[in-house]
Amino acid sequence: MKVKFLGALLLTATLTFFGCDDNTGTLGIGMLPGSDGISALTTEFPVTTRSVIADSVFAKTSTGYVGRFTDPLFGYYEASFLTELNCIDGFKFPEKYDFDKKTGILTGDSISGARLVVFYSTWFGDSLNACRMSAYELQTELDRNRYTNIEPAEYYKPNGALPILLGRRAYTAYDTSVTDEERNATDEYGNKTYYPSVVFTLDKDTYGNNWFNLSKEHPEYFKNSKEFIKNVFKGVYIKSDYGDGTVLYVDRVDLQMRYHFFVIDTATNVPYKRKQSGFEGQDSTAYTWRTEFASTKEVIQANQFLNSDKIKKLAAEGEHTYIKSPAGIFTEAELPYDDIYQELSNDTLNAVKLTFTNYNKQDSPYEFSMSAPSNVLLLRKVDFKSFFEENKLPDNITSYTVKHNNVATNQYTFNNIARLVTTCIQGKDAAMKKAKEEAGDKWNQEEWEKDWRTVYLIPVSVTYDTTSSSTSSTMTGIQNDLQPGYAKLKGGPQGEALKLEVTYTRFNK
Repeated sequence: MKVKFLGALLLTATLTFFGCDDNTGTLGIGMLPGSDGISALTTEFPVTTRSVIADSVFAKTSTGYVGRFTDPLFGYYEASFLTELNCIDGFKFPEKYDFDKKTGILTGDSISGARLVVFYSTWFGDSLNACRMSAYELQTELDRNRYTNIEPAEYYKPNGALPILLGRRAYTAYDTSVTDEERNATDEYGNKTYYPSVVFTLDKDTYGNNWFNLSKEHPEYFKNSKEFIKNVFKGVYIKSDYGDGTVLYVDRVDLQMRYHFFVIDTATNVPYKRKQSGFEGQDSTAYTWRTEFASTKEVIQANQFLNSDKIKKLAAEGEHTYIKSPAGIFTEAELPYDDIYQELSNDTLNAVKLTFTNYNKQDSPYEFSMSAPSNVLLLRKVDFKSFFEENKLPDNITSYTVKHNNVATNQYTFNNIARLVTTCIQGKDAAMKKAKEEAGDKWNQEEWEKDWRTVYLIPVSVTYDTTSSSTSSTMTGIQNDLQPGYAKLKGGPQGEALKLEVTYTRFNK
């Protein structure tokens, strides 16, 4: 790389980028008098785009997705998930009440019931669509595979083993059997007490009393999640096997147990005596359900998404591109770094603008059609894998996020990616040398250069710190968008190329 151009780029960084945000444009140039001999100019470079299939995406999330939804354009997509259940450190079951020692609480050495509860708060699609959910016990421990092309059969029916069905339940996302009073009930603090769920009744001996007795013989099996998963219960697989049009967003899965216990007077540690007519003097007892094991962030959870082959045909269309979530289609763009270097090597880059424009969607007769993703990430192809696996945040150098402007322009606009351009131009030689050494006999320079100049446009979900008292929110996390959405974008291999708008300064001759 020419030293002259490097100097110009470094001057650019000093004057315009460092200490400024990515929307500064030509900040400072307009204040220079004409006698200084500097002109601010703008030129455009064509950018070729195309759709690429996202076979799978990294999905480190505590939300489980389950259901099936068919879109007239993209065909069906189907979601299911696998999860382990967390066992708190040093877990112990409640003990039978000892009248002599006044310890314990249970009326006997047994469990009165067991159930698996799938809790959800939101969903996509038709809330009254009739669906059926199935739950299976995992027979093999989950790997830490966070990608959405995971194969559930390897875990719930490994090597062709018969699956262990925990239960099947019919449901609608909006349960019409729940009264408005129950649905809107709140506790003393104003928090709602109703939580939508799908409940599977389990065999109380297999998933209750057997564990209760096992904990006495082998308490070490319940000392932490690792031992519990290894020796007692490896997890569950939740899938939809009937219904099309609804996808639940599952918050957690609980394995609950029902206990018959004495109501204890905390002052005396003995059971209260009943006062009801006909029961006077008897020990007061009651039943309760208690969550003993649950899916949490401390254990592995994996989502699988299956898409119709229709997305392959759509991705092959050349007159435009698509982005589609979840795990569907990205748009990739080849940025003309070499052309910019050759044409502007004697000049100073100030701003580089790239815009992806949506086609306006026609009115759809389909009630639950998908909307455009709210947030997208512009990311170098070479950083795609490490960015999500290492939980990185956009740095406004080689990765950027923007919101969809669906009111004014119907666009995703990256106002200034100049630091991406300068970084890729400056770092190309060193990166190529390293990649060539690592590839050895398999080195393909043409393929490497194409990957180096390629960026992905990816639908993402962004989280912010909402507890800060500051007026500006701080981004705390970003991940692949796992909710249904899509946008059709102008461009494509046979479509009109996008324009990379470059603003630069030049010393007058």
